Amino acid sequence: MLTRIDHIGIACHDLDATVEFYRATYGFEVFHTEVNEEQGVREAMLKINDTSDGGSSYLQLLEPTREDSAVGKWLAKNGEGVHHIAFGTADVDGDAADIRDKGVRVLYDEPRRGSMGSRITFLHPKDCHGVLTELVTSAPVESPEH
Repeated sequence: MLTRIDHIGIACHDLDATVEFYRATYGFEVFHTEVNEEQGVREAMLKINDTSDGGSSYLQLLEPTREDSAVGKWLAKNGEGVHHIAFGTADVDGDAADIRDKGVRVLYDEPRRGSMGSRITFLHPKDCHGVLTELVTSAPVESPEH
C-alpha cells in the first residue's frame, strides 16, 4: 500500500545553485547528498517534513553526471523541472507486482538501490498519464549524511 509522497524529483543543470535557490527562497536545508553512479546523478535530498508512517517527504534535486544517463537525456530534451514523483511504500516488491498485474509497465524487473539506501523501481510514464512514477521503500534513517 502506498503511504505517502516520498519525494518529488527535480532535474537541474547545477545542483549547487539549485540547492541554494531552495535554501534561500524556502529555507529548505540539505538532509543528504550522494552520487549514484548506476543512475548517473549527483543528488541532494532536501527534507520537507516527517510523516505519520515514520518516513519523511523530500525534494530530490538531480544533476546528471553524464549526458547519457536517464536524467541527462531527460534534461537535454525537457530542460530543468519536475522529473518524477515518488510514493513511499513498506513493500516495493509487492506493490510493484500488484501494479504490474493491473497492466502498468514496471521499468525494473527487481528493485534497485536508490537514495539513502532505499529500494526503488519506476513505472512507465505512458501508463501513468505522462508522469514518471517511482515506488520507494526507505531504509531506516539513523542520522543525516552530508
